[in-house]
Amino acid sequence: MKMTESNVKRLATTLLGAITDKDPLVQEQLCNSLCYLGESKAEETLNACDEYLRQHEKLVYPYRVIILKAMETIVKNNIDELDRCTAKIVIILASNEMTKSKELILDWQQAASSVLVAVGKRFINRVMEEVLTKFQPGILPHYFVMQTFANLSVTNVFGMVPFLNSILTTMLPMLHLARQDQMKAVFCFALQHFSDSILEYLANLDQAPDPTVRKDTFSTEIFSAYDVLFNHWLQSREGKLRLAVVQALGPMSHLMPSEKLEEQLPRLIPGIIALYKKHSETFYVSKSLGQILEASVNMGSRTLEVQVDMLLAALHPQICAPVDSFNPLVIKNHNEVLRCFTILACSFPDRLLAFLLPKLENSNERIRVGTLHIMRQVINSASVQMEIKKPFILSSMKFPLVDTNNKVKRAVVQVISAMAHHGYLEQPGGEMMIEYILRQCALPPELGSKKQISEIEDSLTSDSVRTISINTLYLISTTVDRMNDVLWPYLLEFLIPVQFTNALTPLCKSLMHLAMKRQEEGENSFLIQYDSNVNLPSPFALTTRLLIVSSNPYLGEGRGAASLRLLNVLHLNIHPLLGQRWKKTIPPLVNYLEEFNEETLSQKEWEEKLLMFLRDTLTVVSDNTWICQLSLEMCKQLNCYNGTPLEKNFLYKCIGTTLGAASNKEIVRKHLQELLETARYQEEAEREGLACSFGICAINHLDDTLAKLEDFVKSDIFRKSVGIFNIFKDRSDTEVDKVKSTLILCYGHVAMRAPQELVLARIESDILRNVFQYFNTKVLGIKVETKDLTLKLCLIRSICMISQAICNSVQSSSFVFSQKAELVTQMMEFIRAEPMDFLKTAIRKRAMIACTYLSTLEPPLEDLDKAELIHSCLHSVLALPSDAGITSYFQETLYFDTMTALKDLLTRLLLRNLSPQGLQNMFEHLTPWIKSPKGHERERALGLSAYLLRYFLEHLNVIAIVPFYNLGLLVGIFSPRCADSLSTLRHNALDCVYSLLYIQLFYEGFAQDYQDEVAEKLLSLKDSLIDPNVSILFHTCYSIAQIIGKRLPPDQFISFLLTIFEGLKDSDANCARAATVIINCLLKERGAVLLEKVPEIMGLIHGKLCEVKDEHVVKAIQQSVYLLASQHKAAVVASLLASPLPFDSHTCSLWRALATEPTLTSQVLELLLDKMNKDVPFTENKSFLLSSSYDRVATVIPLAATCALYEIMSAPESGAAVLGLYPELFVTLLLRVSCTVGVQLPRNLQAKERKSTNPRLAPKILEPCSCAVETLQAMLSRGGSGEVITCMGLEGGWELMKTSEGHEEGVTLLARAMAKHSGPKLPLIVKTLIPVLNSVYEIQRITTIAYFAELLSSNVVNDLILLESLLDNTMSRQKDVCPNVRRLVLRGLANIATGSPDKVRKHGPQLLTAMINGLDDKDDPHNLVALDAMLGLSRLLDLAEEWDVRSILLHITIRIRPFFDNERDEFRSSSINLFGHLNKFCHGNCEDVFFEQIINGLVSLLLHLQDPKPSVVRACKFALRMCGPNMECDELTDLFERQLHDGRGLHFGEFMNDTSKYLMQSFPDTLSRIISTNLFYFKSCWEDIRAAAPMFIGFLVLHADKVTCEQVDLNQLLSALQLLLKDPAPTVRIKAAETLGRLVKFA
Repeated sequence: MKMTESNVKRLATTLLGAITDKDPLVQEQLCNSLCYLGESKAEETLNACDEYLRQHEKLVYPYRVIILKAMETIVKNNIDELDRCTAKIVIILASNEMTKSKELILDWQQAASSVLVAVGKRFINRVMEEVLTKFQPGILPHYFVMQTFANLSVTNVFGMVPFLNSILTTMLPMLHLARQDQMKAVFCFALQHFSDSILEYLANLDQAPDPTVRKDTFSTEIFSAYDVLFNHWLQSREGKLRLAVVQALGPMSHLMPSEKLEEQLPRLIPGIIALYKKHSETFYVSKSLGQILEASVNMGSRTLEVQVDMLLAALHPQICAPVDSFNPLVIKNHNEVLRCFTILACSFPDRLLAFLLPKLENSNERIRVGTLHIMRQVINSASVQMEIKKPFILSSMKFPLVDTNNKVKRAVVQVISAMAHHGYLEQPGGEMMIEYILRQCALPPELGSKKQISEIEDSLTSDSVRTISINTLYLISTTVDRMNDVLWPYLLEFLIPVQFTNALTPLCKSLMHLAMKRQEEGENSFLIQYDSNVNLPSPFALTTRLLIVSSNPYLGEGRGAASLRLLNVLHLNIHPLLGQRWKKTIPPLVNYLEEFNEETLSQKEWEEKLLMFLRDTLTVVSDNTWICQLSLEMCKQLNCYNGTPLEKNFLYKCIGTTLGAASNKEIVRKHLQELLETARYQEEAEREGLACSFGICAINHLDDTLAKLEDFVKSDIFRKSVGIFNIFKDRSDTEVDKVKSTLILCYGHVAMRAPQELVLARIESDILRNVFQYFNTKVLGIKVETKDLTLKLCLIRSICMISQAICNSVQSSSFVFSQKAELVTQMMEFIRAEPMDFLKTAIRKRAMIACTYLSTLEPPLEDLDKAELIHSCLHSVLALPSDAGITSYFQETLYFDTMTALKDLLTRLLLRNLSPQGLQNMFEHLTPWIKSPKGHERERALGLSAYLLRYFLEHLNVIAIVPFYNLGLLVGIFSPRCADSLSTLRHNALDCVYSLLYIQLFYEGFAQDYQDEVAEKLLSLKDSLIDPNVSILFHTCYSIAQIIGKRLPPDQFISFLLTIFEGLKDSDANCARAATVIINCLLKERGAVLLEKVPEIMGLIHGKLCEVKDEHVVKAIQQSVYLLASQHKAAVVASLLASPLPFDSHTCSLWRALATEPTLTSQVLELLLDKMNKDVPFTENKSFLLSSSYDRVATVIPLAATCALYEIMSAPESGAAVLGLYPELFVTLLLRVSCTVGVQLPRNLQAKERKSTNPRLAPKILEPCSCAVETLQAMLSRGGSGEVITCMGLEGGWELMKTSEGHEEGVTLLARAMAKHSGPKLPLIVKTLIPVLNSVYEIQRITTIAYFAELLSSNVVNDLILLESLLDNTMSRQKDVCPNVRRLVLRGLANIATGSPDKVRKHGPQLLTAMINGLDDKDDPHNLVALDAMLGLSRLLDLAEEWDVRSILLHITIRIRPFFDNERDEFRSSSINLFGHLNKFCHGNCEDVFFEQIINGLVSLLLHLQDPKPSVVRACKFALRMCGPNMECDELTDLFERQLHDGRGLHFGEFMNDTSKYLMQSFPDTLSRIISTNLFYFKSCWEDIRAAAPMFIGFLVLHADKVTCEQVDLNQLLSALQLLLKDPAPTVRIKAAETLGRLVKFA
């Protein structure tokens, strides 16, 4: 079809007619479609838009804007191809639209103006010709005429500048005519852009069309405009106008005549500056001012100097104002003002500094900060002008350096950074700047929560200042080469002073970098000249400082590693011998730190590594003078660490290490004396450190150390402290006690660390004598008991260390410690004095540790003393409250450590008498605690008991076989505790029993490594002990009793029973019940008396059960039921079945007792099955008297038998019996489930259910179907089919079986699970089920056929030779009166394709015939049989004989086609899926016929890819993949294969585009048919499909050639699309609009 202008116009008009759509997205698509139309035919589309707008003068402007925007896009995209005629039409239209309304309508007129600007890129002359007609002299132009001029001057500089002279000439008189501020503003806007355009033109004269243009060409007009703007309009009250004026004045100043600018500056600059006070947004003012200043400087203005002071005064507050970092204009203003200062600094440096520097002393923070910002800018940008001003600027920084404001500090740091880059810090006074940076690096970190960003901006934190200072220090030390000589070695001075401690990490890093640079330059450059640098720290000071701060390595962002690295680099300056050694020793220390963090590092191990490093260093140096100087320096630095106890403690250790390495004894004694005299005894860390120092020193100087300690006691300093009359003069009592505590601790460390061969002789004569002397204070000859906690703890610790020293000595066995008893007594006094209501101090723990060490020494304790010690310690710990007053982690740790100390003490005492008697003595003290009514006391006692017995067992060494005479007694104590109500202590009780049995075995002569099979079983019972199920717990106790019974010697049996009987009175109910379990077990195992008493009548048994509350009695009675039933099973079953329903818990327990023995259980199960099968499952009764409907009511006997079966099979012991009756039980219970779906209880039982309120008597709701399902589950579980239960549970099968709607699916899931997990059981089940196919109960037939149908889907039926039987019996029900049975028959036959695919060919005709009959089933109003037939055919076709299928191919195709658009998704998906399968058979004679069916269904398949149901989409993808090869189009086949795979996302638009292209390439003749079919779907009920249909048409049109397009009835298509543009769904309207745009092909 030849394209005609009328058709293009019609398409465009159709789109334009829908432009009034209210949906913004539809409007956007309409605009896009117009643009698309314009891409092909720009002129016609633009003409159509022009005509539409002219014909619809009343069209409101929002819709006119859409059309104008489309026109702008078309013009922009086709500007090069646009002809002059069309351009003229567009220009005239846009000009008229722009100026039609005299009122300002921004969106409309802006859109029209944009069209003019777009056309003006090429047709500038024609645009100007038109617009200039609206720009007449003496007549004020339209607002957008001027704006159009302005925008054209920017977008087409070279085209527009030639017009500007005449425009300016015409415009200047108009300026006086402008009365409205809006008009004045647009004139300013135009002048600004005109000036920018002229400046750009002049800057690119080499590319300009007229290189003769000069600034003078415009100067006169620009100045005339300036006169109006500055002298008149700038005075306006309207802020927007003033801003427009000031924006124009900036670029205009560059074009003004130089003499005029010079003349105007005295008025211009004050006028601009005055605007700062009138506008909050000052960016445009600052930018204009900068341009004016730049223009003035460029022309060499002489009058500018007069304005400097005023300029500075105006600009300075702009910098001082707070900067909102979220406001871009504020940031831009800040930068523009700084640019102004740069201009002034380059021209007037002296005036600028004279103005700025005094303001550094201003009291206002913002002024000081702002001034510093300007200083940094000036230093960086005017370096040449500031070169000679450096000393002056440095001297002026003295006030900022002492400023405490954080914002000022940050600004100062930034200024110093700039100074460093420009050589300021090399001047005298530069050192102050460096020191300032370091002081900021040393600021302490802030504590508390992090502040919000806004708060940080308002009030800068010290952390921020510190961070920027650290970064600055590292920057200038690593990147500014000129700073190397300034910083090295000057920075070393800051390592030692305490005030710079927080700066150590960045300081060390910077120094290390500087030192490495020096090393590269050579040794002479690196070595420090101390003669010329007298303020530098000595090598000893550096070594001490860096080593000590490394002891707390993760403080200050990892100062430990930084300090060690610096120390390594400085080795030449420390000592010449250390270089090679430190290269080997320091890196491993640094690596060690990197392997850990602050939480995981062991402080003790780390300090030991550092001390080892120090000892190694001293060994390498081996210079006594150097070592003594180092020790002297260490002592000097002690006071530097008064605020850091950890470092000071370590420093003491270093002093002791250094003194130990010194050979000058005089120096050693002198330093020890100084340490004693200057120590701060009130601080714990210092006391500990001093003591450690003495102990380490004593390693090499024992005599000197002891002598110095004794001399100190005799010295005047100490005597003044302890004298009774001077006690209040110099120091308080507490202070004196602290001195004593320290001395006592010193003696302990000395004893612990001194050489073993020397210390033993000094223990009692020197060390203990002085320790007691300091501890036992006498006043007027009377001994005074100290109350000082520190003194007590130090005494205890010292005794521990002394005892350890004795133990560690090789002569300890022969050493008789005469003061042992006295010390133990003292420790017991400490323990008894501790409060019993909470755990506060470590005295208990340390005193018991001391007793532990003392107990190992000779002579041994007396029995009474030992008993008293055990009693006191147990009472002190076990009697503490349950929480022991624990409120913190410290107290929790203290409790744990105290309990550990108690264990160690008791095991040490037990080790002294490792015998049955020793064990007996220990448990005489522990037994009251084991039986305590308080749970926490029992728990602690049992924990101790288990620990002691394990210890006894591990250390037992039986030399001769002796009787363990108290085994029964001890086992009787612990065995009931295995069921203690506190589950946390049951394991300990079991461990006690376990250990006792092994102790007995060892006493019987078994080897230590012997493992007893019976005793080992106890360990496997541990998990059961903590089970919350009480029955499991007591069953475990029963097992424990069995094990005890097997290993308990006969002579111990009576004592054991007596002890157990005592346990019946235990205060813990669980333990009392466990005692009865153990008693019953042992009586059963060892005597037949219980069996003779079993035969009791069932009524009495039930009555007793109702009365008894204790579980152990209940268990005993239940045990009797088994014996009774073994003799009278029928009577017992009959009696129990007669029990009221629902069974109470006692009856249930009696049923479960019958599962004890398999033979008896099988007989009981057979009796119950017989009861179920002989009675009818339900009766039908009227729901009420006059009702015509019947309710199904369960019969009582089968219901009771079902409940009984559940109870029996829930017992684990019933497994063997269930396996023997598996098929009968399964079939009976499956049919029972089917017959109870929807069945009600008898009315009497319903009433009982409602009245029952006792959960103990009615443990579960009696619902017939639920009971049957639960019983079936129990049967499967007990029959070894637990996986079937799990599988059903995961898929919700059990719940489905209970409902009428889901029962069929539930049975299917059950059959599937059985086939998968219980295949061998199926033959007998199938055999038992086959007769049920003829059952009178319809539900039983449905259940059976559903079960068989699913079995046919499993290959297991072939393995079990069940296929033929199942197939024959299934097909026999094809004519069943029930539609559900007929439907399930088809499903089962189809399942053969899955279960036995190799058999389909054999039975193909029968199977296909059955399916065709199903498709034609007329007795199924809902077509459900047909649905299963379609599903079945989809599965069978691939496996059937091809000829069998081809004979019915067309019949099936025609029959299923109506289902493609069925309202139910399962019909759509199954029919489409079947259509895909049928494609596999369409070759040969039926090929042409089936191709027509493909074409007929193709649109449906493609459009349903947008179906709301995923299953339908998947079916369509499959069907299309199958159709592809039969369409004989390789491109389509490949496309369908690539894009239409399940699980792969599909971009529907792209796919349809490609499909349409290939369809039109291969089957152009089908265009009309396909479009007609699509038109049918314009009325689809699914929105996505309605949207997809027009999109499909659009793509077809896009790819059809002109000849093919002639097939289509364009009028019909346009009419349909016009109706679709009114669709209620916006997405549909969008697609319709999009398609209309593509119809340009048809036009």
